[in-house]
Amino acid sequence: MKTNNNHILVPVDFSEQSLLTIKQSYNLARYHNSDITLLYVIDGDFLHKLTHLFKGDTENENRLRVETTERLQRIADGTKTESGLNVNILVTSGKIYDEIVRVANEIDAVMIIMGTNGGTDSIKKKFIGSNAIRVINEAKCPVISIRGKQHREGCKRIVLPLDLSLESRDKVNKAIEVAKYFSSEINIISLYDSDDEFLISKLKLQMQNVQQFIIDEGVNATSELVLSKDVSESVIAFANKMDADLIIIISQADKEIKEWFLGTEAQDIINNSEIPVLSVKAMERKDTYEYVLS
Repeated sequence: MKTNNNHILVPVDFSEQSLLTIKQSYNLARYHNSDITLLYVIDGDFLHKLTHLFKGDTENENRLRVETTERLQRIADGTKTESGLNVNILVTSGKIYDEIVRVANEIDAVMIIMGTNGGTDSIKKKFIGSNAIRVINEAKCPVISIRGKQHREGCKRIVLPLDLSLESRDKVNKAIEVAKYFSSEINIISLYDSDDEFLISKLKLQMQNVQQFIIDEGVNATSELVLSKDVSESVIAFANKMDADLIIIISQADKEIKEWFLGTEAQDIINNSEIPVLSVKAMERKDTYEYVLS
């Protein structure tokens, strides 16, 4: 099987979570006609300490690289046999999030799929979650973050949180694209936290317009307006209620520093949702507070 120019990048740390993440990449790789590229990043600080401990002797470092490469290759061989897809491997060293973003740019990845926690230790969860957030903020391509361990094959229901920002247009289009491939239903949720009738009316109108737009595109869609004081908690609760397989959120560009960022609510969804989360970058625009389909 020949290597092609499309790659889905899957960072691996040999944990149960990252091995599960590989399996979640199969259908998306088929959809994009992509190779799966498995990446293991040897922590640069650990290598520095290892070299210092053995007074500059690189024999142990070389052995670590060889053993890591052999282990990753065994996983790649099993993945290729199981999925029938072409699977590549890369072993690099440095800061985890820097290397994931660098490699994704280098191979022009169409998507990154990564786990967001690898253990029960709260500090470790926070650390790995932090890596995922930094990758999402800095990567050019969409990123799917996977935290839970029980996921169905395919994608029957997609949850689409919707606000009044124009950037939501990009999220809607990506949801339709994924839904058409998996024959999914899209479940829209809009949240409000006050009794401002004008705001509620705008949200209702937009939600109805987006729902009809999705239906006109040939995808089943539902919508629900929810009173909420905690955005991330409400989105996750709604996704669980709908038995969803994917939540789609958006990252936006800061107009002052021209960098991408996730809001606090989006970060909380990624760190707490047992349902995979797809983070999509919005296009840069001058005006941000408009109807999605105006």
